[in-house]
Amino acid sequence: MKAFALTDVGQRRKINQDCVYASTGPVGNLPNLFIVADGMGGHKAGDFASRFAVNAVRESIGASRETNPIKLIRDAIELANRGILKESDEHEEMRGMGTTIVVTTIIDHYAYTANVGDSRLYLLGDTLKQITKDHSLVEEMVRLGEITEAEARNHPDKNIITRAVGATPAVDIDFFDYKVEPGGMILMCSDGLSNMVEDEDIRRILRRTVSIEEKARVLVETANENGGKDNIAVILVEPDSDEEA
Repeated sequence: MKAFALTDVGQRRKINQDCVYASTGPVGNLPNLFIVADGMGGHKAGDFASRFAVNAVRESIGASRETNPIKLIRDAIELANRGILKESDEHEEMRGMGTTIVVTTIIDHYAYTANVGDSRLYLLGDTLKQITKDHSLVEEMVRLGEITEAEARNHPDKNIITRAVGATPAVDIDFFDYKVEPGGMILMCSDGLSNMVEDEDIRRILRRTVSIEEKARVLVETANENGGKDNIAVILVEPDSDEEA
């Protein structure tokens, strides 16, 4: 297995509120662990929320005796949610902070993914497929047939999310499990990538015959060349690679 993680502040922001974690080795009872979080909140609150969530999930999984990957990840995200709410209550300057999160582990060619918010996971096989579903106002409008996917891409309410870790006492988490075929690749990213680079361009970059590190860097460079309006987070995972990160 090979993985590479990268974040970038982008062209418009002064603070990087994205946080990533990638381990191709065991974390607690999971054989590997990958996390992307995109924080929200004024001052440095979004930065704090994303880092807090990533660290809380990693530490919870590392300490748990649970073996079911779904329950492991659910318990960890719920713990992070409670922790962020507690910090918000205790520090006025952090009120209203929260974060998206995407968490993935790969076990015997099957991936188990959890997400809250609009950070994404894509699976590259014969085609590029978005596995996660955005928890956003605009995505709800698309599902209801009120706007098209093309209209959604540049909608003024594009950044309004309907779920976040740390927003409410009970966090609503979506789970996905799917097979990663031989030669497949996983891309996890914040909306700083997905809003700036078209899916077809992402697919084209991932198909290049260059290293996984170079692919990640080209994705970030392309997002910045297209405007870089937000922080950018990217994790690439090649489950079948004999190399390690």
